[in-house]
Amino acid sequence: MSKSQIKRFALQKRNAGQLYDRSVSPSLDEIFAGSIDRFCDIARAFRACPKVLDVGCGNGLLLALLKLLGHKVHAVDLVDHTGEAIYQMHGISCSICNIEADPLPFETGSIDAVSCCQAFEHFTHSHLPPVMEMRRVLKTDGILEIDVPNAVSFRNRSRMLRGKHITWDYEKHYLNAQPLLYKGREYYPDRHNREFTAAELEQLLRRAGFTRVNIKFLKSRRYRSGLTSLISLGTAVKDLVPSFRKSLMAFGIK
Repeated sequence: MSKSQIKRFALQKRNAGQLYDRSVSPSLDEIFAGSIDRFCDIARAFRACPKVLDVGCGNGLLLALLKLLGHKVHAVDLVDHTGEAIYQMHGISCSICNIEADPLPFETGSIDAVSCCQAFEHFTHSHLPPVMEMRRVLKTDGILEIDVPNAVSFRNRSRMLRGKHITWDYEKHYLNAQPLLYKGREYYPDRHNREFTAAELEQLLRRAGFTRVNIKFLKSRRYRSGLTSLISLGTAVKDLVPSFRKSLMAFGIK
């Protein structure tokens, strides 16, 4: 399937209530609109990968799409999401795993593809051990996907020029932040601890042992319909300069 075919499939399933129940989880409509283009990129890259693991699985929307596309999906996160509506709807189980401290609960070389979407910026400590652990569970020629905020996006450059910071509210998320204590170490998952440049993301993957690495700047494509699609014109103009885009996506092949 092409990316456009995957997107049409996702829209069809969402509109039919088969991706998630919009009456039970209306907040997923907003997440769908903001994330579906990126998820289709991932689904396209994973099309030949039967067994997929999502690290930092969160709302479960990517997993639901991948399962509908025929993949066998697995999930890990800091908390167990199994009781949430979308996980129950698709029969997806979630294992509790802090990948900054714990090994993934999978054998070496047992996974075809691993995704980690918008999670690395929340990690507190070095990103290298988690990436090496994700690489461990991948089969030969398996794919690791990571997407993160672009530290030098137009939005971030504009904020700095106006005397504002690129990260979250300083008082709430930094001055008053209370750590999560886990195995004797402190973690601050409820904030962005580090955003990335393209060079840094490539350096991270290569240090972890990936020799085949591809980094791209993601266009800010938000799903809109009707007249609201005109709102996207300004974003499209900013996206003409790749390095100004809000997010980075990296693929590493083992």
